[in-house]
Amino acid sequence: MTETTGIWLTQEAFDRLKEEYEHLKGGGRAAIAKEIDERRQEGDLKENGGYHAAREEQAKQEARIEQLRHILETATVGEASDGDGTVTSGTVVVADVAGREMRFLVGSREVAEGADIDVFSAQSPLGAALLGKSQGEETSYEAPTGKQIPVTIKSVEPFTG
Repeated sequence: MTETTGIWLTQEAFDRLKEEYEHLKGGGRAAIAKEIDERRQEGDLKENGGYHAAREEQAKQEARIEQLRHILETATVGEASDGDGTVTSGTVVVADVAGREMRFLVGSREVAEGADIDVFSAQSPLGAALLGKSQGEETSYEAPTGKQIPVTIKSVEPFTG
């Protein structure tokens, strides 16, 4: 797997997502099926708001199950970069982005859950432009408007949570 495919996760994040996945597939599905059945018993389905809300919740839950399945199948699990100063998935970057200093994780929102840090995936324009670069290097990325946004890397460190 290359840096620009899949998602990098710490072992802790992988375990947490796997636990959520197993719960949703098992008890979560059973609970929502029971809720739908109970709401169905209430009568006319056309005017049954509880039934429609339960079906909508089921659709959201199934989408989350599919998202988690994909993440768990494609994730690279390991420790953050060893701190050699090169931007990889799992590193925290402080950079001057178009004249504004930003601090963010190049990686996955799932890894940063609960941490007070912005996250850019390695597949995002900014993340992809920074991969393999080091402290002091300058690069740029293309904004959706087509404008080139200049970036200067001030520091790179491993993400510790």
